[in-house]
Amino acid sequence: MQGTPLKGYIEERAIRMAEYIVENKATVRQTAKEFGISKSTVHKDITERLKGVNPTLAQEARKVLDVNKSERHIRGGLATREKYLHKH
Repeated sequence: MQGTPLKGYIEERAIRMAEYIVENKATVRQTAKEFGISKSTVHKDITERLKGVNPTLAQEARKVLDVNKSERHIRGGLATREKYLHKH
């Protein structure tokens, strides 16, 4: 017995997003923008829904997201620096 068509769509979307994240080393924000959905949806799809569909891909995507999370304070600092360099 198959699930609803919506469930199949969501699982397919989660797979496509994970592949995008792994191939592009993308952040949650970049992925959300690319797919036209919210950051929370990206996060839920990757961290929860994908585990049941493709655990290996979920783990790969999670590694990329963990690296991005550990580096976000650096990117934020660089963005702030850039902002103030252009103001003066």
